Amino acid sequence: MKHVLVIHYSQSGQLSEIVNNIVTPLALSEEINITHHRIEMETPYPFPWNKKKFFDVFPESFLQIPDKIKPIPSEILNQKYDLIILGHQVWYLSPSIPINSFLKSKDAKKLLNDTPVITVIGCRNMWIQAQEKVKTLLNLCNAKLVGNIALVDRHINHISVLTITHWMFTGKKSRFLGFFPKPGVSDKDIKNAANFTPLIQKALLTNNFTGLQKELIQLGAIKIKPFLVLADKRANILFSKWANLIYTKGETSATKRKKLLILFNYYLLFAIWIIAPIVFIVFLATYFLMYKKIIREKKYYSSVDTKHNQ
Repeated sequence: MKHVLVIHYSQSGQLSEIVNNIVTPLALSEEINITHHRIEMETPYPFPWNKKKFFDVFPESFLQIPDKIKPIPSEILNQKYDLIILGHQVWYLSPSIPINSFLKSKDAKKLLNDTPVITVIGCRNMWIQAQEKVKTLLNLCNAKLVGNIALVDRHINHISVLTITHWMFTGKKSRFLGFFPKPGVSDKDIKNAANFTPLIQKALLTNNFTGLQKELIQLGAIKIKPFLVLADKRANILFSKWANLIYTKGETSATKRKKLLILFNYYLLFAIWIIAPIVFIVFLATYFLMYKKIIREKKYYSSVDTKHNQ
């Protein structure tokens, strides 16, 4: 009997649906036992978000400062798993606070130690650097990352900004203004997540995860957009400055934190609507000069490799 733990955190339910579509066919096998655990916070985060709380979690999200999570049941902690499927969201270019909090816990170190892990991401579009941070945390837990599936909103960046904002602040996965596309991962992609299951099942039952990621990529588990890789990197540099400033000043004055978060809000709007298009133009102008680097990065970020072992 193979034991699989499915652990994730989802606010809207989209990631839960993706993960369940991948896992449900596994549960049909008499040779596989599935255990589910949804990470819960001691103080839950709201959904839908209000604007104040949405921006208030920025510094701690980006700086990967953990918060208190509810204890994991002992029956889960005391079981040795043959595979762990970890579903995570991206908050401000980093793994969400709930997932980060779990991965930095003693429980995670016990569960993940010397265990194959497949990460499943459901997000707007930029997940590359968040996944790099997850890789680091998994390494610290002595986990073995053997696969990654990233399902994203396929619409162009500025349209997805509008639609995801509508979803986050209303809680409704509906068409913004009645004519924009629905936000988030498409219903088709969510449904088709089950297409990855046979590959995962084969690797699990044969206890051979070598080459699994390459097979998942061939089925479309990863789609790398070079411009978003660049944008993600640049944004991480700028977010680092903002997050450290807000967090440091906020420790001494709640008023300063509030004012800086308001400034960050305006900066974010400027970055999305003014800076990002300029960066895209520069990217296009230098594409052929950077072509070899782009190909190398595309190969690396599609993989489950970490930079230190390349």
